[in-house]
Amino acid sequence: MSASITWQKSSFSESEGSCVEIARCEAGINIRESDTPEVVIWATRSRLGALITDIKVGGLVA
Repeated sequence: MSASITWQKSSFSESEGSCVEIARCEAGINIRESDTPEVVIWATRSRLGALITDIKVGGLVA
């Protein structure tokens, strides 16, 4: 990972840990859990947008 990455978290997150953080990268968006910052996945902007939409409309409820 590049040292120039700027991670952001939701304003709805707790102030200490327990949040998902995102950062822009050349391939799209990096995503990580604040409790395990060494594990990073990425998605394209459109795929992340689709995931967020599905979450908002309850499309991922088991």
